[in-house]
Amino acid sequence: MSAKITIIGAGSVGATIAYTLSQNDLASELVLIDINKEKVDGEVMDIEQGTCFRDPISIVSGDYADAKDSDIVIITSGIARKPGQTRIELTQTNVNILKTITPLIVKEAPNALYIIVSNPVDIMTYVFTRISGLPENQIIGSGTLLDTARLRCGLSECLQIAQKNIHAYVFGEHGDTSFIPWSSVYISGVSMAEYIRVMRSLGREIEDVDKEKMLDYVRKSGGRIIANKGATFYAVSAAVCNLCSILMASSDSIAVVSSMMHGEYGIDDVCISTLTIVGPHGIQGKVPMRLNQKEIGQLQASANTLKEVIKQIDL
Repeated sequence: MSAKITIIGAGSVGATIAYTLSQNDLASELVLIDINKEKVDGEVMDIEQGTCFRDPISIVSGDYADAKDSDIVIITSGIARKPGQTRIELTQTNVNILKTITPLIVKEAPNALYIIVSNPVDIMTYVFTRISGLPENQIIGSGTLLDTARLRCGLSECLQIAQKNIHAYVFGEHGDTSFIPWSSVYISGVSMAEYIRVMRSLGREIEDVDKEKMLDYVRKSGGRIIANKGATFYAVSAAVCNLCSILMASSDSIAVVSSMMHGEYGIDDVCISTLTIVGPHGIQGKVPMRLNQKEIGQLQASANTLKEVIKQIDL
């Protein structure tokens, strides 16, 4: 089944998502919307000219009216943090942008599934949930989906095993208070410690995972990429496009995405990433991973950090 997908924001992330979607068969229609009309016109022309090698696809540089009947809407709009700018200042600026966008897009696509990518993504997901008037199941924040991909990439290199065999997740906010529930890391059903023991018994030289170093790798990957090349967009695009495929599939999957909490792990009224059942009808519930007391405390601390920011912004 091919979808109509609208992307709001034609910056590096939005344009890369559009390009990635244009190269697979998930979407039959793409609408790209941005306040900078010249930029979005150029992006669409460039992307469209690379689609002659696939089945025909409609790609439009459009306005909000063109988003009518979208199956999925992806919101990437926002500005990057500037030198000297506080987190609160950045948050309020991007919240204000979202407050402008929300009524315009919801009017045209009230039945779409919404993927919030704009940062700070957990707070933006919370704000959109509060102001859109849409059912919560239609709203999915990309959350720690990218962080989880980075974790599996790092563990794959360390453990010398394919990423698809690694079942490990990053919980919490997409930010400095994220954490790894190490008690639930498995390599195809085998605990990480047992996997390392088995591999060593087979003559493989595998070092123990430095857990603090791995968490640092996950948390700081984005900053390191930005320092080197100015922005991150390939991996986040892959993560978002994977999420689109989940939303258009015939059955549900489990993904670590950001959504509203209602008492899970003792957390209410904040959007944060935990294991979530996601599929063609959006969010269908959460999977209660067995966390130890330390990990529950880390998740609650992450939620409280987000709540403190929410208290200081104008909704």
